[in-house]
Amino acid sequence: MTTTDDHHSSTDADHGSGSGTTEDQPLFGPGSQFHAFFNDPRWALAMVRATVLEAAHPQIGAALVDNSTFVAHPWRRLRNTFMSMQRMFGADEHARQREAARLNRLHARLRGTGADSRPYDAMDPGVRAWVVATLFESAVTMCRLSGQPLEPKAMERLYDEFQAFLAAMGDEAGHLPPTLEEFWPYYDRMVAEELENTEAMRVILYKLFDHLPAPPVLNGFPALWATGRAIAGPVIGAITVASLPEAFRRRAGLPEIAGVETLMQGAYLAAGLARFLPEGWIKADGIAELLSLSPDSDDPRARTVAALRDQMKRAGALIRLITPLPEEPEPAAADSGAQRSAQEFFAEVLDQTGDGYITWPDLAAMARELSSRLDLDEPEETRLYNAYADWWRELQAALDADGDGRVSAAEYAAAVPSMAGPALIRVAEVLFDVTDKDDNQHIDADEYRALFRTAFHRDTTSAAGTYSRSAFINDFLSFMSGRRRSTPYDPLLAEA
Repeated sequence: MTTTDDHHSSTDADHGSGSGTTEDQPLFGPGSQFHAFFNDPRWALAMVRATVLEAAHPQIGAALVDNSTFVAHPWRRLRNTFMSMQRMFGADEHARQREAARLNRLHARLRGTGADSRPYDAMDPGVRAWVVATLFESAVTMCRLSGQPLEPKAMERLYDEFQAFLAAMGDEAGHLPPTLEEFWPYYDRMVAEELENTEAMRVILYKLFDHLPAPPVLNGFPALWATGRAIAGPVIGAITVASLPEAFRRRAGLPEIAGVETLMQGAYLAAGLARFLPEGWIKADGIAELLSLSPDSDDPRARTVAALRDQMKRAGALIRLITPLPEEPEPAAADSGAQRSAQEFFAEVLDQTGDGYITWPDLAAMARELSSRLDLDEPEETRLYNAYADWWRELQAALDADGDGRVSAAEYAAAVPSMAGPALIRVAEVLFDVTDKDDNQHIDADEYRALFRTAFHRDTTSAAGTYSRSAFINDFLSFMSGRRRSTPYDPLLAEA
């Protein structure tokens, strides 16, 4: 069984003098302890575990349920998480400061009251410290479970780095214990007294894996994806549960399955062996990009993805021959003339959080994704959020028939879903402005790629190779109000 006592048994006797580093041991970038973990395959298991422990905190769980897109768009969330971690733990101090400022702006927008009437605030310093604590402890646990526990000095060094991460976010010292020796009692107390069996935790453990949508590279192969997910999903969930602290498993009523602990240790050991593959074969950011890469992209790696899809088609055909799964539907056409129904547009584009309603967090998620892709600073980021906020008020006034503060699929379908009001036009204008970095009233190829990272499948550029303001706004309105499928906008806002 996994207990927190296992974590500190190898460290308590070896230190107590605090967390110090020397100049030849950088806290960020190459040479740091965390940098060695970044492309470690075991980190994928550890990240899932850390996310579950975060979601078990009542404030974090409430914020995730109300605001997160991790259920509806997990692959997008994966890509953005890797990008953020690269910036925060990389060697570029300027990039780290900009990313910390961006994360703080994002967190400042995440506050409210959960379904249990308890308030939550993503800027709460104790909550932010817990997020960092789960990442550190899960890194320690992944090493132990894979049979390579960290040496005391390496563990101290890693703790220094996570404390430096919290400091880089602007949080004052003291919200995490100052020494590693003091960390373990803090961690045990949080597990025993603060964590709960929250809805968000249950979603991550069960619903997320049971209904995980295919990454873009596997779109169009539902039979193949469903077969693999039916096997892998419950296994990943069971492995994650088995790796959680035993005291929390008992209090949360999580199931104990015979043999899963052996399976869990085998999974960590197998993932650990992958570290010995030739350098460059496993890169976390590369894998995340490939998972989210459309085969139609102008990225050079799209050729490999296209070849992989051809192999998937053959595998899918074989699966259909030997299983009773239904025939795979033909994928919808991606050209600009293809239509989707109001119900499809509601579910695929507008309901970003996947809760069955349009609320402000859904539109805020769109603004967040666009801001992240364009790497916006202030005041451009706030301009985009404000434009989306105005559009939300316009939608609410026009479509919220029962006055409950949200728009249901039925309310959307019964109204005039093709309308393009002044607020939506303003969103298009602001999006053009923040994409047009050089303010020349045209979007060039580099500016276009920064936003969409895919290729146009029709000629929307002028002879000068630019995308005009009017063409950009017309295409955006055609997608958002006309429910017309769009090669650039579907990967941006509709695909997982």
